[in-house]
Amino acid sequence: MKNELILILDFGGQYNQLIARRVRECNVYSEVVPYNISIEKIKEKNPKGIIFTGGPASVYGEDAPKCDKEIFELGIPILGICYGMQLMALTLGGKVARPNKREYGTTDVSINNTSLLLQGFGETNGFLMSHTDYVETVPNGFKNIGSTSSCPNAGMENQEKKLYGIQFHPEVNNSKNGIQVIKNFLFNICNCSADWVISSFTQETIKSLKEKIGDKKALCALSGGVDSSVAAVLLSKAIGKNLTCIFVDHGLLRKNEGDEVEKIFKQQFDINLIRINAKDRFLSKLAGIADPETKRKIIGEEFIRVFEEEAKKLGQVDFLVQGTIYPDVIESGLGKSSVIKSHHNVGGLPDYVDFKEIVEPLRDLFKDEVRKTGLELGIPENLVYRQPFPGPGLAIRVIGDITDDKLTILKDADSIFREEIANAGLHKNINQYFAVLTNLKSVGVMGDERTYDYTIALRAVETTDFMTGIWSKIPYEILEKVSSRIVNEVNHVNRVVYDITSKPPATIEWE
Repeated sequence: MKNELILILDFGGQYNQLIARRVRECNVYSEVVPYNISIEKIKEKNPKGIIFTGGPASVYGEDAPKCDKEIFELGIPILGICYGMQLMALTLGGKVARPNKREYGTTDVSINNTSLLLQGFGETNGFLMSHTDYVETVPNGFKNIGSTSSCPNAGMENQEKKLYGIQFHPEVNNSKNGIQVIKNFLFNICNCSADWVISSFTQETIKSLKEKIGDKKALCALSGGVDSSVAAVLLSKAIGKNLTCIFVDHGLLRKNEGDEVEKIFKQQFDINLIRINAKDRFLSKLAGIADPETKRKIIGEEFIRVFEEEAKKLGQVDFLVQGTIYPDVIESGLGKSSVIKSHHNVGGLPDYVDFKEIVEPLRDLFKDEVRKTGLELGIPENLVYRQPFPGPGLAIRVIGDITDDKLTILKDADSIFREEIANAGLHKNINQYFAVLTNLKSVGVMGDERTYDYTIALRAVETTDFMTGIWSKIPYEILEKVSSRIVNEVNHVNRVVYDITSKPPATIEWE
């Protein structure tokens, strides 16, 4: 399953996960590790190649992250991106300088396309630049392979030692055909054979889970989301009825979603499923709470309490199953980025549950790989490609305090929006779309009578990585139909607006 490995050394760049995903899209397994990983550990992992990520620091900074210089003597091909290139240059005797102004945005790069790294490109190509410092002088033994009007060394190589550096970011969509740079590194320089495929992951994971768990008992917290659903089915394929899933329905799911989850897992997969209808309990805890972070914390805490109570009834449990995926591992273990909003997960484990070990069958996969695994397992496409949904559910799509009546309004409006997007055949083109119940009331006229009711906001975003996104240009006639249906079919709504803000500056969710 992991015969070949590319190590991604994380220097704090915002695109570290994206680089790893791009490598895997080329069917080569990748792993993100801290920048200060030991030489012994690198040798133990025996990678085919190493990629240094970008990062916000200056190589001359007092706390600048740096790797062991010996890494360049291992004979392993290395590609340094942005900060990674600057670090490589400085460590090996080159010079890094700071220009009068930083270079940011898609920029034409003049290319030496005889380089193994840049084969397949013309004389120039548009790549995303995002840097302040740059390599002023390349180290001895290196030659220039790229430049821009303000960056004399946008690329460098030492072909003999298989060391390469680029100032631009090939991993982002803003770079034209940037994936070709990564492919060139993997196949021209590292001589990878592309043996990483999801089907083999699925088969080998089921086999290893059978061997690990055997006839012992496992417990899974099932939210109905993609990650926990795929984890549950993997375990079910491995150990059958020795798996029990607890589905805590907090009443904050989309319309009819709880019933759909129960039907799929009980009928199609014949999984032991305990559904806890806890809507009243959650709503009582959330009564009068308007702050989104407080909502998240209350829901996360209450979710654990309900799960604890039900798990206790089952007695001894040998294994606790979690739907942790690779971005969770990277962010919790490596990342130091500022918190935009807290994540909702069963992060605090129940203290009393008598389990021997935690099982995280998806911890090596990115979200798109989790979806592919779900399809491999036979999970219905509409669940596998279900719209991304926050752990706190509709609680953070009701702006302000939450009531049962408000939830009903939002569920009905959201259902209409999703139905019309699907009817128009746009559901596979728009990556995330949903309705928000604002806390804004305004005057309207319905049936010759004055109304004073809620405003529904519609949100639809197109993105590949969810780190950036543009608002979707939904045809006016579809928006008009959605608006008309919501106002006519959903009580207490007299106005519908469409959010045309991209990310950044906005986030995808409103809270």
